[in-house]
Formats: sequence, structure tokens, C-alpha cells
Amino acid sequence: MYRHSLCAALCALTLALSPALALAQPPAATKPAPKTAGKAVAKKATAGAAKTITIAAGDTMRFAPATIRAKAGSQVTVVLKSTSALPKVAMAHNFVLLKSGTDVPAFATASATARDSNYISPKLKAQVLAATDMAGGGESVTVTFTAPTAPGKYTFICTFPAHFQSGMVGILVVE
Repeated sequence: MYRHSLCAALCALTLALSPALALAQPPAATKPAPKTAGKAVAKKATAGAAKTITIAAGDTMRFAPATIRAKAGSQVTVVLKSTSALPKVAMAHNFVLLKSGTDVPAFATASATARDSNYISPKLKAQVLAATDMAGGGESVTVTFTAPTAPGKYTFICTFPAHFQSGMVGILVVE
């Protein structure tokens, strides 16, 4: 219940600031994504091809799925589809995969004010393994990267203000 109250308060604040933000925010470029049917799916990779994973992100501020898997050193393509019903200035999402050992709360807090760099703090950019642009409702953004060679769990987050703090976090399991 606390998380829901916090989420509602943050959304109300964001909506109240929307007119001012709309004037100050340049439109973000989106990359077209391949069309897929149904809910979030992961396609099996063929030899030499990147594994494609589609992740949905909406007004609940959750990734679906929140856990994805990849083989160490393999090519991975993440397609992030925003299903938000709110204006992009009030509710946008990205996918930011962080290096192992990153202080995730500190990264998210520092990035929340970095609107001009897709909410990724320029001072902390070296901690990012892969990232998409921001996607508003109905938009998709894509990033292709090489999975880390060290097996383990790697955190991915949405860095739009207050989204990580509201639970928009996931794990890439490298096997």
C-alpha cells in the first residue's frame, strides 16, 4: 500500500509539472522496433543471430518480464515497448543495463535530473552496459549489445524520475 501511495504522489507531481516540462523537453528520437504479437516474449536465437527480447513497460512502472536470460558473450537485442496511456513528458520509459557492482540507487538518483541525456547521468555513463532512448506510450525503442562474458546477475532499470524507486527494475541473468 505504501508503494502505491508513493507512486500515486509521484505521478500526481509529474502530471502537475507536465506543462512546464513539455516546454523544456526536446522530442526524443525513437527507433522503430520489429512488430511482435501478444505479451512480452523472448525469441530463440539462431546461430549467429542476436537473441531478441521484448519487454513491456507501462503505467504500473514494472518491466514485463522483469527477468531475462542470455548466454555469456552472446548478442542480445532488447525491444522496449511502452504501453503508457499518459503523455510522454509525464510517463516515459527506458532500459538501462548496469555493470556489476554499480550502486543502483545512487545511479538512479543521480540520473533523475539528467533529462538532456535520456536520464543517464553523464558522470556515471561508464557504469552503463547498454541503454535505450526514452519511449512514450505506443512507442518502442531498441538496443543491441553483447552480454557480459562473466556469468552472474546484472541489474536493468528505468531512469525516468522516480521509476526505479517505484519498482521499475529487472535482472539480466547471464549463464
